[in-house]
Amino acid sequence: MKQVIAVKLEPSQEQYQALLKTVEAFNRGCQYAADVAYQKRLANKIALQPFVYGTLRSEYGLPAQLAIRAISKAVEAYKRDKRVHVQVDPHGAVVYDPRIMSFKGLTLVSLMGLNGRELVPMRYGAYQAARLDRAKGQADLILRDGTFYLYVTVDLPSAPPIDPQDVLGVDLGIVQLAVDSDGQAHTGDGVKRCRHKFQRLRRGLQKAGTKSAKRHLRKARRRESRYQRDVNHCISKHLVSKALAGQKALAIEELRGIRDRMRAMVQKTQRYERLSWAFAQLRAFLRYKCEAAGIPLIVVDPRNTSRTCVVCGHCAKENRRSQSEFLCRQCGFQDNADFVGSVNIRRKGLEARAAVIPPTVSAVAFV
Repeated sequence: MKQVIAVKLEPSQEQYQALLKTVEAFNRGCQYAADVAYQKRLANKIALQPFVYGTLRSEYGLPAQLAIRAISKAVEAYKRDKRVHVQVDPHGAVVYDPRIMSFKGLTLVSLMGLNGRELVPMRYGAYQAARLDRAKGQADLILRDGTFYLYVTVDLPSAPPIDPQDVLGVDLGIVQLAVDSDGQAHTGDGVKRCRHKFQRLRRGLQKAGTKSAKRHLRKARRRESRYQRDVNHCISKHLVSKALAGQKALAIEELRGIRDRMRAMVQKTQRYERLSWAFAQLRAFLRYKCEAAGIPLIVVDPRNTSRTCVVCGHCAKENRRSQSEFLCRQCGFQDNADFVGSVNIRRKGLEARAAVIPPTVSAVAFV
C-alpha cells in the first residue's frame, strides 16, 4: 500500500536560496515543455523529449534527470485535458526520484539542485519516523508559506484481507457528514459551528479587500483546510475501526456529482456551509485506511438510496419529505433520511459482495 508523508526541511540561508532557484527554474522548464507539447500535440514524454531536452539543459540550466522529470510533469498535465494550454505554477512541486534524491541517515536528505547536490537537514515526528525507512519511488519538493516540505511516497504492508460477514453502509450527508447503517451519526454541531465561523471570517475579509485582509484570508483558508483534514481523519478512522471490530466490509456512495445532488436540496444562501466539505478527501482516507486494515471497500450507485423505503421497498421522490426526514407514502415507515440512505447503501453493498463471492458456506452466511 502506498502512502504519502510530509517531511519538513530546514535548509540554511544559502541552501534555501539554492532550492528556491531550483524550484523556479524547474517550473519555468515545465512551462516551456508544456508549451511545446500543446503546440505539437505531443502527449508522450518520449516523443516530446527530442524537442525540449536540449533547451531545458542549456537555457534553463536543469541537470539531466531534473530535465527528464520536468518533461514528465508537463506531459502528465497536458494529458489531463489536451484542449487546455497548461499554465504551470512558478513555485509548483519539483518531482524527485531516487537518482536525484537520497536519504542520509535519519536527519539529512540529499537533493539535486542547479549547482549540484544539497545536503539538507529535515525534521519530522514519530509518525513519519516509523514509515520513512519504507520510502520508495518519487518525492515532491513543495514550497508552502515560505517553508520547504518533501512529500515522500512510502510503501507500507497491507493487512491480510478479512472475510467479512456483513457490510457497514455509510451515507455522506449535508448536516451530518456521515451516518452509518447502525444508526450512528459522525460529526454534528461542532462542525457546523466551525463552518459558520470560517464563513463569517471569509466574508469579512473578502469585503475588506486590503492586502492585509487577503493575507489573513489565505491563512483562514489553510486553517479551514487543516480542520477539514483532521475531521475527515477522525471520521474515517472511526468507521474503519468499527468495521474491523465487527468484521464487516465498508460500503460508501459514489461521489461523482455529490455536490450537484446536494445543491438541489439546499438554499443558495446555505450552499457554502453545506457544500464546501472535502468529501473526496474523506473517501481517499477511507480507501487507504481500509486497505491498511484489510477491509473491503465497496462503492455503490447512490441513486434513490434516500428515497427507497427499507421496510416495503417503495421508491418515490415524495418519500423524502425534507433534507432530513423520510416518510414512506406506501407503508408509513418514518425515520431520518440519512439513516435510510445508509441502510440502502448497505443493502447495495451486500448485493455487490454476493455478486463476486462464489456460493460457498461463508458466502451464504454473508448474505
